[in-house]
Amino acid sequence: MKSKKWSSLKKSIPLYVLLLPSALLLFCFSYLPMVGIVMAFQDYSPSLGMLGSPSVGLKHFFRFFRSYQFELTIKNTLVLSLYGIAAGFPLPILLALMCNQMKTKRFKKVFQIITYLPHFISTMVLCGLILIFLSPSSGLFANIFKLFGQQFPNVMADRSAFKHVYVWSGIWQNVGWDSIIYLAALASIDPTYYEAATIDGANTLQKIRYVDIPLLMPTAMIMLILRCGGILGIGFEKVYLLQNTQNSMASEVISTYVYKMGMQNFEYSLSTAIGLFNTVVNVILLLLVNYISKKATDSSLF
Repeated sequence: MKSKKWSSLKKSIPLYVLLLPSALLLFCFSYLPMVGIVMAFQDYSPSLGMLGSPSVGLKHFFRFFRSYQFELTIKNTLVLSLYGIAAGFPLPILLALMCNQMKTKRFKKVFQIITYLPHFISTMVLCGLILIFLSPSSGLFANIFKLFGQQFPNVMADRSAFKHVYVWSGIWQNVGWDSIIYLAALASIDPTYYEAATIDGANTLQKIRYVDIPLLMPTAMIMLILRCGGILGIGFEKVYLLQNTQNSMASEVISTYVYKMGMQNFEYSLSTAIGLFNTVVNVILLLLVNYISKKATDSSLF
């Protein structure tokens, strides 16, 4: 028995060697920094270190809860995240269904490449393009408006417009890439389902409704669970690059607030407490959505 296990392990050594760099990166950048969670329960001082800094319990958590920024950052984070899920989650599915119906292979490949390419634009470049296009003085849209004798508004200074710019630019960038997993799921559907539907007289729309969509639901539910698990995990970089003093009331989210508290105000303990709170809420939401999905559709992560 032991010899069989050893021989099986020996055969897998090359695979473990390939896995080793990724495991080391994961350990160094994900697990090792978790030691710093201790700072959330201390009045951390760099001169004293984590071992010498005094413990204060939940002081910094309550400090955040009582802060005027608590309601603002939670609200903005939820608005951007839920808006992004509501608008961006169905579109990759629709794009995959549409692409799956294309009969001309060359056109299908060109279409896929065009929709995938924006994903490879860096966030910094994307934000630069947004600011250039939406500039009220020299931007693309400003020049188009000038041709008709109109003044283009300063969109990036409008609080109510920030969420639309943030969400729809993200959808444009990622909708093609996100559709890949649904295209893979559609490609794995047994052709006999379509043959049976054809025999029953189903047209294209009926095949999509009664074959494609039901068989995509397990994959869609898994993706929805993953999206809901990061509801409070709005990325820092894009929001920060698009943020200015005029739209800050609509663009201040948890991640940007953590950065400002930790890196600009040197409130290390407070920023760690806010980050830990954010992580705990995301884990709870992930477990909750996973439980609901398991009960409702029998599709879940675990």
